Amino acid sequence: MELLLKYFPHLSENQLDQFGRLSELYKDWNLKINVVSRKDIEELYLRHVLHSLGIAKVQEFLPGSKVLDVGTGGGFPGIPLAILYPETNFHLVDSIGKKIKVVEEVSGALELTNVKVTNARVETVTDQYDFIVSRAVAQMETFVHWVKGRVAKRQKHELKNGILYLKGGDLKDELANYPKATIYKLQDYYKEDFFETKSVVHLPLKYKP
Repeated sequence: MELLLKYFPHLSENQLDQFGRLSELYKDWNLKINVVSRKDIEELYLRHVLHSLGIAKVQEFLPGSKVLDVGTGGGFPGIPLAILYPETNFHLVDSIGKKIKVVEEVSGALELTNVKVTNARVETVTDQYDFIVSRAVAQMETFVHWVKGRVAKRQKHELKNGILYLKGGDLKDELANYPKATIYKLQDYYKEDFFETKSVVHLPLKYKP
């Protein structure tokens, strides 16, 4: 929690309470359904919560906007972002039912009324969103194919509507076909060694009815 407050010092009492309960909730659920590795569960705030919130360092979400989290797994980056932006609507999607059960239980325990959870492949989702977020569930080319037609037409934010993707390593080859992609290195926002090779990729996508 100290780590969280280091980079997000203006959290409300309710947000502090919700973030503070994440560790206990995930440790409890991890005993039943393994959604986070044992090593990672001990460093939940560094490796999962703060990493997820790297997206917020690149783009703050406006009230009333819609964000789709594809392949959310145990709820990352969607749940930390939903706590940070209680007036933004988050739709967390994953095709693995047991992981979605954890997401439902955690978001329910935290009373996150701005979170919708769906057990499905993203191709079956028909809504449109300001941004689509994820943590390295596929190569960018595959991911773009999955989310085609899911981006809203109206622009509300500083960045253009599209993908905000948490990725690691050298991305030059993977993004070679996407000249409009911008890489934001998380080491520019966070000082911990864990973030040295981590980035947020913004890829604007055109609205397609």
